[in-house]
Amino acid sequence: MHTPQTFSSISTYPQLFYILLLLLFNDAAFGFEPDFQYPLENLTVSQGRDAIFTCVVNNLGGHRVSGDSATARGIGLTPTGVAWIKADTKAILAIHESVITNNARLSVTHNDFNTWTLNIRNVKREDRGQYMCQVNTDPMKMQTAYLEVVIPPDIVYEETSGDMMVPEGGSAKLVCKARGYPPPKIIWRREDGGTILARGNHSSKREKLSAVEGEVLSLTKVTRSEMGAYLCIAANGVPPSVSKRMMLHVHFHPLIQVPNQLVGAPVNTDVTLQCHVEASPKAINYWTRESGEMIISNDKYLMTEINNSYYSVQMKLTIRRIQKSDLGGYKCISKNSIGDAEGNIRLYEMELQKEDSLQEYDQLEINEETENTEKHLYNDFHGPSTIEEESHLVLTNSSLSKKQCLKLCDMCQIIVLRSKLNAECRRQMRRNGTTYILVAYQ
Repeated sequence: MHTPQTFSSISTYPQLFYILLLLLFNDAAFGFEPDFQYPLENLTVSQGRDAIFTCVVNNLGGHRVSGDSATARGIGLTPTGVAWIKADTKAILAIHESVITNNARLSVTHNDFNTWTLNIRNVKREDRGQYMCQVNTDPMKMQTAYLEVVIPPDIVYEETSGDMMVPEGGSAKLVCKARGYPPPKIIWRREDGGTILARGNHSSKREKLSAVEGEVLSLTKVTRSEMGAYLCIAANGVPPSVSKRMMLHVHFHPLIQVPNQLVGAPVNTDVTLQCHVEASPKAINYWTRESGEMIISNDKYLMTEINNSYYSVQMKLTIRRIQKSDLGGYKCISKNSIGDAEGNIRLYEMELQKEDSLQEYDQLEINEETENTEKHLYNDFHGPSTIEEESHLVLTNSSLSKKQCLKLCDMCQIIVLRSKLNAECRRQMRRNGTTYILVAYQ
């Protein structure tokens, strides 16, 4: 019932029908050629990630290789579509929304307007190359972009050195291999941040370097100070950088240094004997008496070791409440697979100074010749009234003011003190030619 009315409307307004049809395919109808809105961008993607190319085409209108193509051909328009091509191999990957190549990692999408995307999932090294977005006009229009696939560095363990042992004075050659794209650069560093003794790039002499570049690290005339962990670091600008740790062991026989070979201590006190040991490989360290009797840790003896470095150890022997029988010689001994060494220490008794009686210094002593001379009190000290009457005195209080010190210097040439004078008073006495004697007490 409504059909005749519809055709009647069309026949009544034929111009309107064609205008609507032209608006549907406006771009082609008005003679606008398809063109690209944005350049196709180059991509750099890490291996294993996804790559997405986006192609934006304007004025494509109804020229699509889809259901609308028949309608376009019906009014005399040439259907135009977007194709994706791998330019270096000339392989057609997709046309419009259909994937042509047999690659499950590829897909195409279209937003029903003017944007087409080519998706490559989990990219591989072989995916790198030139990609083309092509519009099948006459003549053909296209734009290209490059996909670069980069690979993070990876250590080739089967071609890389492991831990190494060399004798002191020998040579060591450490090798580190890595793969990746771009090819990784190898840098050597010491784990402890120390310098590396190696030949520079433009010199035959050994230099102290914080880092050395190259796959091979050559060390000559190796010393014990070069022992430690070395890091081979591979980097190519693609994160993450990787590294391998290699331990360089330098072997030498033990060496013992004794800071104090003669140690004194009072009876019934504790005393500690010390030896510094350098050895590699790790040595067995122990203490003996001079007679050869080995010392064992117990309530009497405490033995400890402090590691200062890979090869340096500080040995300590603490003897508690020493007695007469503990006096004599002691040995610190170090042995490893290369050799042995020993250090000798002698322990002797140190007598404490006996405390002298202080009663005789409670008052000032007067020379026998002027024993009966009248004394006067000058603040905290006694003394004669004139320099002729006395030439020396004993002073119990050394905390003198400047005024007291001047009076004391004018009065006597020799002064005996229990404790030290302050600096100002000492200077004044030196200027006056006064002699003072310090008596120390334990």
